[in-house]
Amino acid sequence: MIDTESKRESDLRSRTQKFAVRVIRMYTSLPKTVESQVIGKQILRSGTSIGANYHEAYRARSGLEFIAKIGICL
Repeated sequence: MIDTESKRESDLRSRTQKFAVRVIRMYTSLPKTVESQVIGKQILRSGTSIGANYHEAYRARSGLEFIAKIGICL
């Protein structure tokens, strides 16, 4: 049986991955205008970095470090 913390971690990891995929799909569906591509690239970078930031926070050495790093994700 998976404990609650592991279940939450797995859920958050899954949600961040799904979010990144949705951001990528949104970016590819944008019009090919310069304006759309500039804004789209900003959204793409920020939307896909959430998973990396969460992973780094998960590997924190203390509760305070986790809080500081998870704040970056917000």
